[in-house]
Amino acid sequence: AELKKASKRLTCHKRYKIQKKIREHHRKVRKEAKKRGRKKPKKDPGVPGVAPFKEELLREAEQRKQRLEELKQKQKLQRQKEHEKRRKLEAKKNASKIKEKAEGKESSGKSKAKTNKLLDKNSKKSFCRELKKVIEASDVVLEVLDARDPMGCRCPQLEQAVTCSGQNKKLLFVLNKIDLVPKDNLEKWLNYLKKEFPTVAFKSATLMKDRTMEQVTKRRARVDLSRTIQCFGSKCLLKLLQEHGKAQNKPIQVGVVGFPNVGKSSIINSLKGVRACNAGLTRGVTKSMQIVHIDKQTKMLDSPSIIADPSNNALALALRSIIDTEESGLDVLERVDAVLSHCSKQQVMLHYSIPDFRNTEEFLSLLAHKKGVLKKGGLPDIENIAKVLLCDWTGAKISYHSQPPGSQTPPPYLTEDKIAEMQECFNLKNLEEGNATTIQALKYPSPSSSIIFQSAGMVNGTIEETKLVEEASKLENMETSKEGEEGEEEDFTESDDDQDSVEEEEEKDITEVNNGFIRYLHWFHLQVFLFSESKPSNSLSFSVDKTAAEDDAYDFNTDYV
Repeated sequence: AELKKASKRLTCHKRYKIQKKIREHHRKVRKEAKKRGRKKPKKDPGVPGVAPFKEELLREAEQRKQRLEELKQKQKLQRQKEHEKRRKLEAKKNASKIKEKAEGKESSGKSKAKTNKLLDKNSKKSFCRELKKVIEASDVVLEVLDARDPMGCRCPQLEQAVTCSGQNKKLLFVLNKIDLVPKDNLEKWLNYLKKEFPTVAFKSATLMKDRTMEQVTKRRARVDLSRTIQCFGSKCLLKLLQEHGKAQNKPIQVGVVGFPNVGKSSIINSLKGVRACNAGLTRGVTKSMQIVHIDKQTKMLDSPSIIADPSNNALALALRSIIDTEESGLDVLERVDAVLSHCSKQQVMLHYSIPDFRNTEEFLSLLAHKKGVLKKGGLPDIENIAKVLLCDWTGAKISYHSQPPGSQTPPPYLTEDKIAEMQECFNLKNLEEGNATTIQALKYPSPSSSIIFQSAGMVNGTIEETKLVEEASKLENMETSKEGEEGEEEDFTESDDDQDSVEEEEEKDITEVNNGFIRYLHWFHLQVFLFSESKPSNSLSFSVDKTAAEDDAYDFNTDYV
């Protein structure tokens, strides 16, 4: 049986007693206010109805209010960010001290084993370790590139590590998300990339059914999953890998690597035909190496994303970094600004159907109002809408394309011998035929509907742990030195301000004393002069004998104040 809710009804005696007490309290407050002599603040009468330009004045007043509120919110956010940064620095310092103490007490071997086990899966070190495992274990490495910005998804450090490993490893390019670029642009990119490494055109299946999921019998809204479940280029890629395995006469392991949100896990899922790996819009979903058996001869190794080096430009950090905004040193607005600055403004306006905007903040506020991403009081939630926008640009929602470079200049680690070695064991004719069939099977956006994007070139990534440790120590030293300098500057400025204020007060006091003394001298001389001119008498009252005109001639009170 369900429990009944407690009744909120009161007895009349109790209710009247409460009302009486409230009246007494109000009376007491009014009496105290009378004693103090404070009056109620007058209400703002507002703009009278007869006044001209009433609507404009009211609009200006509302705009002023909104500006003040936005300023307050910005200041509050800045304070919170500063507070969080300080807290994180303190936590890091405390953690390092605790680690040092623990290492001093315990033996080196045991402490290392424990730290390796307790390493956070989200940390950069663990990401690098797992990525290195995948590269070392794999015979063929698939570098996944986003077809919208292939050069922005290439990592020279990874390519160099694979080509110069000396273990007969092969590198392949997988050009994913080909349905989001115009057909001509895709063909140009395939022609450009195949001169360096064998390139496979691919369109992965975004929605995959999981074997472990129970079948739900409830009626749901009909969704057309034909477009999302379809996969293009999987047969071509599998055939290429199987032929390489037969040539090697052994089962091969294929590592899938790349920057976040390029579609590594979804490629494995589409090759397997089942959702074997977790995939999502959020960056850094895969946190460790995952082995997926495609058949007896081929194993796919899913890897965590490559970590973008913090020395990269703002665009690379905005689109290719796993890290949060605070750690990467970039604000959400700066990230969006970096993306918008590399696009055509008119095309962005047409795509989002938004009027002309002056800056990124205005653009985000217009977009927030359009999509209904608002805070209390109808104010635009700029941070959340910026995150949504970045998610759309890294995900498979927005169609944009970049042009390949005019001249083919391979990087220094890619010599002609290396290129020939990488293309040696693959049947390139079959690959071209497979790419041609995938290109013909798909529908593409028109060049006018796709946004023209200016690529920032290759993105540097960190693969080794030692480099990460060095970078972290450098960043910490920089932060501590900056904080120390800021603290010294603040102290110095405060001391200077205090000295200036003291000196100003002293000068004011001196000038006031001097003026008072001069006035007193004037008054004294006048008194003596008047006394000498008056007739000698027993009484010293000279003001009575004077006329009213003489009295008004000089007012002593006005001079001696």
